[in-house]
Amino acid sequence: MHPDAIQRRRISATTARSGRYDAGVSLRFADQPLIFLDVDGPLIPLKARPLAQEHRSRTPIGSTGNPLLDRLAPQDGHRLLALGCPLAWATTWGTDANEIISPRLALPELPVVDWPDDDEEPQHGLHWKTMYLIHWAAGHPFVWLDDEITDTDRRWTAAHHPERALLRRVDPYLGLTPADFAVIHDWLRQG
Repeated sequence: MHPDAIQRRRISATTARSGRYDAGVSLRFADQPLIFLDVDGPLIPLKARPLAQEHRSRTPIGSTGNPLLDRLAPQDGHRLLALGCPLAWATTWGTDANEIISPRLALPELPVVDWPDDDEEPQHGLHWKTMYLIHWAAGHPFVWLDDEITDTDRRWTAAHHPERALLRRVDPYLGLTPADFAVIHDWLRQG
C-alpha cells in the first residue's frame, strides 16, 4: 500500500504529563521526538528477566490471566518517562496496553496507534507497521522500539520520512536493556 493511500487517523488521549495528543503529536512536546512502543518483545521479553522479586511489577495480574505480565520491569516505565518525549503505543495490544500495561509500568494513559484493517502485505520485506508509523509521526522525528525492525525498515524510513528517526530493534529475549536506553539518549542528544 502506498503511504498516500493510508487514511490519516485522528487519535487523541489525555495524559497526566502533557495534556492532549492529536494525530500523534502532543502540543506540549511538539519539539520532542515521538517514541513508539511495542509491547511483546521490548516490554514483555520472550525469556523471563533475571530480576529480584522486589523489582517485578506489583500490580496484580487480575482477570487478564496472562502469566507473561510478570516479565514487565517497572523501571522501564520510569526510564521511558525520563526520556522526556511523548510516548505512544505501537502494538497490536491496542487500547489494552493502557488498561493492562500502563498501570504496571506507572505510565499515564498513552495515545494508541490504531492500525487499519488492511490485509495487504507490504512489499520487499517492509514491516507492516512501518508506513503507518511514519504517517502517524506526521513529519516529526521519532524513535520506534520494536523487536521486528530490520534494515529494510530503516532504509525505507530514511527514504520516505523527512525528519530523523531511530528504529531500534530490541532483542526479544532480553527486552529493553540499559544499552537500548543509552542508544536512545545518545540519539536524542544528537538532535
